[in-house]
Order: sequence, then structure tokens, then C-alpha cells
Amino acid sequence: MITTQLGQTNHAVTRIGLGLAALGRPGYINLGHAADLTGRTGHTDLEHHAHSVLDAAYRHGIRYFDTARSYGDGERFLGRWLRNRAIAASSTIASKWGYRYVADWNIDVDVHEVKEHNLPALNRQYGETRQRLGSDLAIYQIHSATLDSGVLENSEVLDRLAEIRSEGVTIGLSTSGPNQAEVIRKALSIKRGGARLFDTVQSTWNLLEPSAGPALAEASEEGLGVVIKEAVANGRLTGRDPASSAPLRAALPGLAPDAVAIAAVLAQSFVDVVLSGAATRQQLESNLAALKVDAEHLADLADMAEDPNAYWTRRSGLSWT
Repeated sequence: MITTQLGQTNHAVTRIGLGLAALGRPGYINLGHAADLTGRTGHTDLEHHAHSVLDAAYRHGIRYFDTARSYGDGERFLGRWLRNRAIAASSTIASKWGYRYVADWNIDVDVHEVKEHNLPALNRQYGETRQRLGSDLAIYQIHSATLDSGVLENSEVLDRLAEIRSEGVTIGLSTSGPNQAEVIRKALSIKRGGARLFDTVQSTWNLLEPSAGPALAEASEEGLGVVIKEAVANGRLTGRDPASSAPLRAALPGLAPDAVAIAAVLAQSFVDVVLSGAATRQQLESNLAALKVDAEHLADLADMAEDPNAYWTRRSGLSWT
């Protein structure tokens, strides 16, 4: 797989990476997630399953891996896999802080994650991340930074992130919600020690929700590495949502809609990496078919975009399964 430089950082990355949101815990909001993990939701079974997907990703050339403190045991699974395979030096590893996993390995609970965008949470979670990923951690990101959480105005947090950057860790942020563009532009203005604090941004961009595109293009122009998540809209742009994915099947009838959706992301000039959120080896292989798609076949898909507020309202209503 072709590698590229992640913005102006010194990290070499592959155009497709693997995110562990659906592999580190038994429940997630992707459509059909329960079926993907049938019989493999115990700690040991899920770790073995996650390692099998990670192995497949590595065999296919993927060298960018993303997790978070709130992804259940995602960091632990990834850290053990890296140590057991002794391949960390050839890969770029990213994680995130700011949400705490509270479901205690249960699926049928009201709350799975709690946002904590404050200094005590940063210090606690950074220590936990270091325990699980050690020196393999390359990129540390605020998890779903928003304007209302105040994290981008919290001088204590920003100063601490600058200290972590001085240890050689690249600092980034991820964004979610209808106001992603505002968050990205605010982050671009934040400096510490005379330099821009954030060097990467991970945002949602897909054919149904492309509203962050102009801000991401600005970020790319200023040298930030741009990573895209939720390229298949939590399963809506797969065969599991026939209505949403119908235009993708029509555009390229011989290809699975998820591959078309990911190809549309890769066609954006501001994108360095798009994350596969595959929960199985089969999904991963289907996602990777995006690398073979000619961008000229994607021109007619721009009119799929939904109103951002409507998109995020629907996403917030997805069930954890």
C-alpha cells in the first residue's frame, strides 16, 4: 500500500488505516455490530478476534492504527498485538483522551461513554495510555473536541498538551457534530511556545456529511495531517442500509457500497488517511477495494449530502449493539 507523509509531521502513513472503535469493546453504534461479534464478546475472545483483524490489516499493508481510552480494551489489545508481533517500528500509532468507558463490558446499559475534557482526566488517561501503548504512542488527540466542552479554551489542558508534545508525541484532535468546521478553525489558531499546538485533525467526512470539507482543506493547507473517520457513516453507506447506499450501488454496480464510500473520501485532496472501522476481516477486505476505484466514477455522488444537523441527530439515535 502506498504511504504518504501525515501533513507536516514526520509520520509516514498509509492511505487507509484501521480504527479500533468496533474492536475494543462488545458494544458499538455501527449497524449490525452485534452480528459481527456474535460469540466473540468476552475479553479473551474479543482480543483474539481483534488481533486477527489487526493481522489481516498488517498483511494488506496498513501501517496506521487508531484507538482511544474509551474504546474499552482497545489500547490494551493494540499494545499487546504490537509487542507480540514486534512490528511497532513500522507503524504509526494514535490514541485519544477525553472520554471514559463506563459500560463495564455490558451492552444493555444507558450510558457507554462519559466526556471528561479537563486536566485531571488528561493526566489520568495519558498515564493509562502510556501503560498500554508505551513508547509506541506517536499521536495523542483530544477525543471529539467541541466548543461547548471548553477544552480549546482550557489553558491548563493546552499547556499540558504542549508538555506532552515536548516529549516527542504529536498532538492532535478529533471532531464530531454539526459544528466540526468551527472547532477545526479554532484549533488552527491555538499556539504554545510560538508554534501551532495541533499537528493533526481527525474528523467525520463522508458522502452524507461532507460539511467539514472546507475547514479540513484549510487545515491541510496549513500543514495539519488530516485523518477521516466514519467514512461509511456507521454502516449507513454499506449494504446494511439499502436506502442510503443505493446511489453507491448505482454508481459502481460491481463494487460493494462501502468501498465506493471510502474511495470518495480518498478522492478528496485534503485527506491523508481514511480509517477503516472494520469489525471483521471480511469488512476490511471490502473496504480495501476502495484503493482500486477510479475517482472519475464518483462525480455523481455529491448530491447525497444531508443537512448536517439532521445527519448528527440521526447518528445520535443509533443503538449500541
